[in-house]
Amino acid sequence: MRTVTVVGASLAGLSAVRELRAQGYDGAVVVVGEERHLPYDRPPLSKEFLTGGCDADALALGDPDEYRELAVDWLLGERAVRLDPASRTVSLADGRELRTDAVVVATGARPRLLRGADGLHGVHTLRTLDDARALRADLTTGGPRVVVIGAGFIGAEVASAASGMSLDVTVVEAAEVPLHRALGPEMGRACAELHADHGVRLWCGVGVAGLEGSGRVTGVRLADGRLLAADVVVAGVGVQPATEWLSGSGVQVEDGVLCDAGCATSIPSVVAVGDVARCPHAFVGAGVTRIEHWTNAMEQPRTAVRTLLSGASAPGPAAPPYFWSDQYGVRIQLAGHVRAGDVPEVVHGDPASRSFVAVYRRGGRDGHDVAVLAVDQPKLFTRLRRTLTPG
Repeated sequence: MRTVTVVGASLAGLSAVRELRAQGYDGAVVVVGEERHLPYDRPPLSKEFLTGGCDADALALGDPDEYRELAVDWLLGERAVRLDPASRTVSLADGRELRTDAVVVATGARPRLLRGADGLHGVHTLRTLDDARALRADLTTGGPRVVVIGAGFIGAEVASAASGMSLDVTVVEAAEVPLHRALGPEMGRACAELHADHGVRLWCGVGVAGLEGSGRVTGVRLADGRLLAADVVVAGVGVQPATEWLSGSGVQVEDGVLCDAGCATSIPSVVAVGDVARCPHAFVGAGVTRIEHWTNAMEQPRTAVRTLLSGASAPGPAAPPYFWSDQYGVRIQLAGHVRAGDVPEVVHGDPASRSFVAVYRRGGRDGHDVAVLAVDQPKLFTRLRRTLTPG
């Protein structure tokens, strides 16, 4: 194997490059990145970066010395448009074709867009550094009224950042309870109370009918007829895996790139990692899933590279998935995997105090612990995280 091409200059892509070198691969490594930036940390984009608490330099995931040692050929600002396994080529939007012996798919996911947003200034999604720069510029101009559509973790973090800038903020959520898929209805409701604690209006159980404005957004029309005045609108309504460029390649795609537990795809010498990869997970069980967490983007490439270099599917990660969210000065942490029917039990603190720990049990109150949620309780969370067992 003389050349490995990593498509996606993300945390998962950089982690794959690091693993290639750490596991002894000394051939050429090419990284194709659609953005013009070297790999950077995305979680702060919806938190400290929006409020001016850090700048772009602080987001860098690597430094010049490391990149020299990794000996990577960076092709930034370039978009992959086709993979042809037969000719072993990755085609770029500018017409170039890269010959390669193996491919790591790390293209991540793109935010879902609001219908009717085309051509309206002041309407944002948040995924990239350039997205965050544009949103920060709007948030810091003229004290705008902000409407966040979607009360998931990204939406909640943006609402928190905007509230911390003393802006008027409203959050609209189509579901009756925010975060019910990730946390279940009881704990989703408890975490959603953070919005009201900080003067942020939260409207649940109502969809968005459309946006108002000519040239620039002026309001959000809800499905029940209400009109929310808005100078800035942020859509946090989910993401879709960036797999379009794999059409016709033979790589099996279904809500992401379908992989086995070792990240191997349906095509030899092609593996997938990060948000785009849909793999079985030893802890989660019950089929295949995409895990859109920072820790997964760090750890999964170790498995993928072992698979790629050995030619045999390596055992996948077995540790409980983990993520965190910082909102209104409070850290929310979840380890494990919550399914419908899992029963949460508060084992420390009180949700009303916004400082508590809940353990989720599968199979009723006497079942086994499959997840732990902590709100501003990092030490106990760390201890209980180690006690979780697979579903």
